Amino acid sequence: MQPRPERSLRSAAIAVFLMSLSAPSFVKADGPADNLEDQVRPIPPPGIAVPSAKQDELRSKIKALEGAISNLRKLEKNREFIDHYLPDVEICFRGPDSALTYGEFYKPAELDFAIELLNIGLSRAASLWEGAAPWTRTTGPVIRGYRSKIDGSAQPYGLEIPANYDFDATDSRRLDVWFHGRGETLSEVAFLQQRAKGQGGKISPLNTIILHPYGRYSNANKFAGEVDLFEALAHAKHDYRIDENRTLVRGFSMGGAACWQFAVHFPGEWAAAQPGAGFAETPDFLRTFQGETLNAPWWEEKLWRWYNATDWAVNLTNLPTIAYSGEIDRQKQAADSMVAAAGKEGFRLLHLVGPETAHALHPGTLTEIEKRLVAITEEGRKRIPHTVRFITHSLRYDTAHWVRIDRLTEHWEPGRIEATLSEPDRIVLNTSGVEAFSFHFAAGDCPLDPLVTPVAELDGKELPLPKVWSDRSWQVFFQRESNGNWKVSETETDQDILRKRHGLQGPIDDAFMDSFIFVKPSGKPQHDLHGEWIHAEMTRAVKEWRRHFRGDAQVKPETALTEEDHKNHHVVLWGDPSANATLARLLPKLPVTWTKDKITVAGQTFDASHHTLAMIYPNPENPERYLVLNSSFTFREYDYLNNARQTPKLPDWAVIDLRTPPSTRYPGRIVAAGFFDEGWQCKPQPEN
Repeated sequence: MQPRPERSLRSAAIAVFLMSLSAPSFVKADGPADNLEDQVRPIPPPGIAVPSAKQDELRSKIKALEGAISNLRKLEKNREFIDHYLPDVEICFRGPDSALTYGEFYKPAELDFAIELLNIGLSRAASLWEGAAPWTRTTGPVIRGYRSKIDGSAQPYGLEIPANYDFDATDSRRLDVWFHGRGETLSEVAFLQQRAKGQGGKISPLNTIILHPYGRYSNANKFAGEVDLFEALAHAKHDYRIDENRTLVRGFSMGGAACWQFAVHFPGEWAAAQPGAGFAETPDFLRTFQGETLNAPWWEEKLWRWYNATDWAVNLTNLPTIAYSGEIDRQKQAADSMVAAAGKEGFRLLHLVGPETAHALHPGTLTEIEKRLVAITEEGRKRIPHTVRFITHSLRYDTAHWVRIDRLTEHWEPGRIEATLSEPDRIVLNTSGVEAFSFHFAAGDCPLDPLVTPVAELDGKELPLPKVWSDRSWQVFFQRESNGNWKVSETETDQDILRKRHGLQGPIDDAFMDSFIFVKPSGKPQHDLHGEWIHAEMTRAVKEWRRHFRGDAQVKPETALTEEDHKNHHVVLWGDPSANATLARLLPKLPVTWTKDKITVAGQTFDASHHTLAMIYPNPENPERYLVLNSSFTFREYDYLNNARQTPKLPDWAVIDLRTPPSTRYPGRIVAAGFFDEGWQCKPQPEN
C-alpha cells in the first residue's frame, strides 16, 4: 500500500516555510513548493522563444548535417573507423535538433552556439569522409561523443587535454573525472557549450586529462547516468593514453553525490575519490535540505540502500578519499553523514572544510586538496591491497580489488567479506550475508608462494586451497553448501542455475542500465481500463526516457519481435496476455498467473479488471537478459525535483490498482509489491 502521510503535503509545506523564516539554513532550499506532488514544476523547464529567422537557420543546418550523417552511415570503406568516430559528429546534430524540437534553448547565446556546433559537425563529417578525425589530436577543451549501449543514442562528454600532451609519446597520463553539478537547464547544447569553451570546470590539476561526463543530464549519474561514465571513459581510452592506476573521481554539489556513489560502489577502480558537498543518502538529506520527512513503503526504504553511500562506507578503507564542504553550506550534511558512517566502521574519513564558505570551493582548501592528491597519485592505485573489506547490498556491485561476491543470502540486506593475505600461504576470511564468493588474481598479481599449498581460515575453519599458477595468476571459488560448510573449487559450478547474480538481480530499474526495447501490444486488451492505462504509460515512458535520460528508447510492435531481440536486449513487454501474444506465450514460465479474471503473485490474488502487474524476471527466451512487464524506470516527475529522491520506487514486482489514476509519484495505487528470492521465486513479503 502506498504511504499516507499523517498530515497533508500542503500543511507539511507550510510548516517547512515557517521553519525557513527562523532558520537561515533553509532560506535557499529548493523550497516547500517542491514538496507538493500535485504542483510539480516541469524539469527541464520550458525554453525561450526562438526567433523565426534563427529557426530557419537552425533547420537548414540541421538538415545539412543530417544528410552528411546519413551518407557516412552508408559509406562502406573505413567502416570500423567511421563507426567509432561518428558519434563525435552526431552529438553536434542531436543537441541542436533536440533543443529546437522540444523547446530547450534557455539563453540567446545557446542559439548562436547551436549554429557553431552544427558547423563543427559538418566539418567533422567532411573529415570523416576523408578518413580523418583531426579533433582527436588537439589540446585544450574537446567535445566528444560515444554510442550508448543502452539505447543506441550518441551521448556527449567533454575532455580537457593538457597543452603539453604529446600525441606520439608513450607515457600515460593521470585522469580526473569531474562530475558536474545540478543543472535543470543543462541541455546537450548547454553542456557542449561549456565543454567547448572550457567553462564550468572547477579543477585544473597539472598535466592531467579531465573527463567531464554528461551523465545523461541531471540525475547525479545514477542508473543510465552511471553507465555513462564507464562508456565515456572507455571511448576516451581509444585515443588518449590514460593511466588506469592514476584515475580519480571528483565532483561538487550534485557531482559530489555522484562521486560518493562511484567511490563506494567501485572502490577498486580509482586511485582516489574527492567528493564535495552533494548528498550521500536519501532520508536525512531530504529532511535537512528539503524539509521533507519521508513516509515510504518498506520496499522503497530497502531500495534506498542502492545509492545510500553511508550503507557502503567500509568500502572506502582501500580507497584514499578526501571529502570537502564549505563551513556554512547546508550540503555539508553529506560529508558529515559519511564521516559518521566511517566512524561506525572504525576509521577516520578526512573531511576538509572551507572556512566561512557556503556552496563553493574555498581556494585555499582546494590548494590543499590538490597537494594531497598529487601525493596520492605519485604512488597510484593500490591494485592488490593486503586486506580487502567489502560490503554490498546488490550483486550489481560485486567486486572490490581481488575479491568478488557471487551470491548473497538475501538481496538488499548487507553481504560482507573481509579478506586478509596474512602470510605467504594463508588468507584469513570473515563473511556475513554471503553464500558464494571468489578470488581473482590476473597473471603476475598473486603474492602467495607458488611452492606452498595455501590455506584459507574461513569463518574460523581452515580449508586447503589450490596452489597458485606459475605465472602468479589464481582463481578460487567458495560456495556455501546446505549444511553450512564451505566448498572450494577452481571453477564456478552453478552458472546454469536460475539465481540472482551480477547483472541479473533486479529490481525493475536495473533493466534500464543496459540495452532495452519497448514492445507495444498488438492485440485487444482484456479490459478497456487496462488498455487505456497501457497506452498512456508506454507513451509516457518513451517521452520521459528522452526528457530525463536524454536518449531514444527503441520501440517495436510485438508482432515484429525477433529471436535476436531476445538475445540482444532486455525485453519490456507492455499489455496483458490478451493484448500481447509474447506475454501469453511466456506466462506459463513465470512465477505468476494472469487470466481475464485475476492476477496471482506471491500467494495474493487481484481482480484483473482493474489491476495490472509490473515485474522484472530473467527472460525465459534468454535467461542472460531480463523480461520486464509494464514499466519503465520507476521514479517519476516529483522525484526530478531533487536528486536524492531519484531512487527506485518499485522492487522486483508490483500490483497496481488502475482505478487510482497515475500521479507524479506512482503509476497508480500500489496495492502489493515485493522481491523475488535468490532463486527468482515468490516469497512471503513483509507488511508495510
